[in-house]
Amino acid sequence: MSSALHNLQKKGEITMEVYYSSTRDNSKKITASQAILQGLSADGGLFVPDHIPALSHSMKELAGMSYQETAYEVMKLFLTDFTEEELKTCIARAYDAKFDTDMIAPLVEAEGTYYLELFHGSTIAFKDMALSILPHLMITSAKKNHVENEIVILTATSGDTGKAALAGFANVAGTKIIVFYPKNGVSPIQEKQMVTQKGDNTFVVGIHGNFDDAQTGVKKLFNDKELAAEMAAHGLQFSSANSINIGRLVPQVVYYVYAYAQLLKEGKITEGEKINVVVPTGNFGNILAAFYAKNMGVPIGKLICASNENKVLFDFFQTGDYDRNREFKLTSSPSMDILISSNLERLIYRIAGSDPLKNAAMMKNLSEQGSYQITPEMRGQLSDFYGNFADEQETAERIKEMYENTGYVLDTHTAVASAVYQKYVADTKDETKTVIASTASPFKFTRSVMNAIDPKYDAMGDFELVDELSRIANVAVPKAVEEIRTAPILHDHVCDKTEMKAVVKQFLGIGKEST
Repeated sequence: MSSALHNLQKKGEITMEVYYSSTRDNSKKITASQAILQGLSADGGLFVPDHIPALSHSMKELAGMSYQETAYEVMKLFLTDFTEEELKTCIARAYDAKFDTDMIAPLVEAEGTYYLELFHGSTIAFKDMALSILPHLMITSAKKNHVENEIVILTATSGDTGKAALAGFANVAGTKIIVFYPKNGVSPIQEKQMVTQKGDNTFVVGIHGNFDDAQTGVKKLFNDKELAAEMAAHGLQFSSANSINIGRLVPQVVYYVYAYAQLLKEGKITEGEKINVVVPTGNFGNILAAFYAKNMGVPIGKLICASNENKVLFDFFQTGDYDRNREFKLTSSPSMDILISSNLERLIYRIAGSDPLKNAAMMKNLSEQGSYQITPEMRGQLSDFYGNFADEQETAERIKEMYENTGYVLDTHTAVASAVYQKYVADTKDETKTVIASTASPFKFTRSVMNAIDPKYDAMGDFELVDELSRIANVAVPKAVEEIRTAPILHDHVCDKTEMKAVVKQFLGIGKEST
């Protein structure tokens, strides 16, 4: 790009078209709306933009904008085939009264660090930030591309995506949604949120297996040509609400731009001053969004990748080897209980020089042998990242310490990030101002949180704990939790991981297979 053209783009006078291609075959380029509709490429790859656009406003200008205005300024640069009216309508419908704060994503300072609270939406987890808007992006995309089929959202969840997607798509005309979750791998509150979900177009299934089993099963269904043909004959087509969908990733970029702008507005930093960002990470989508924000021009220094005891990403950043051949551990931070971090493929593709053949070969090794190794040259491009992990004891200790020192209560995932940040500072002595992505409300993981504060709480029932947490934290019980106290169970389907296809066909009313 010429410097003159780049300057025009920075001033907002030109929006460069962004096209998308697969990480495993970049010969075909499609629009943003087409990528959102497809979710996953037919070759198994993930859609990536052909370039990361530069912000068209200064951080000082962005500091004067609301969350909704910031969302438009960021998302218009990625979703270039959406009109201004289409995109602004999607944003207005997503970031509305379902959030319990006008800030949408407020920053809370505790112990000199800034916690970006991403849990003020209708399901009290950060997935709301993207899944509130995805249904609107998807329906708009369908209209733009003259799609007449009913869209079937098929997704796997480690706890939070499922409820947020269900809430987003429930009773949305022209859609159905099927969510698979590990039956014994989510918190009681997470499970209750999903199995009480209303909506004639919703279907929730627990599987005997872990999240990776659910995610692998969903990917197989996406790539099942025979099933696709059967669905097409019935006027149906799959799309995804997982973070593999670019329509999930782009809205997440917004809150890192917004966080920096808010720190600038509040005088906590000066314009151009770098901040570090810490993200508790499972599927790698949230931290990848921060990486995209950095590459758009947000002054971010280190991207600190925090893992729990399923520390496959920590080991990857330490060694350059990605190896899922290890024991899968159920922890108190279940949304991070993942050994196959799907969104990492987007970063691998980038550091492989956007070479789809190199990337595809590594993903084939991951599929067939459970591991792959990046080259020293590729490792050299990971200097933006720092990885570490916190075990269960360290996570609990961090919750207790933060509460006793400040009265602020962290959920288990945010506590992992906070504990890893302490390790980062100890390792590097880097005192750069830091934003920690606070990805869930502590009310979503009450037992683990309250036991960390004091083991005496373990004698209480799940909703007794909710009320006690509200009392000691001096925070009102979120509407999302109040709603499920007495809500009836509407979804009680459980299947083996080998039965997922049959269950999907049964729900959709195609074929004669049943479980």
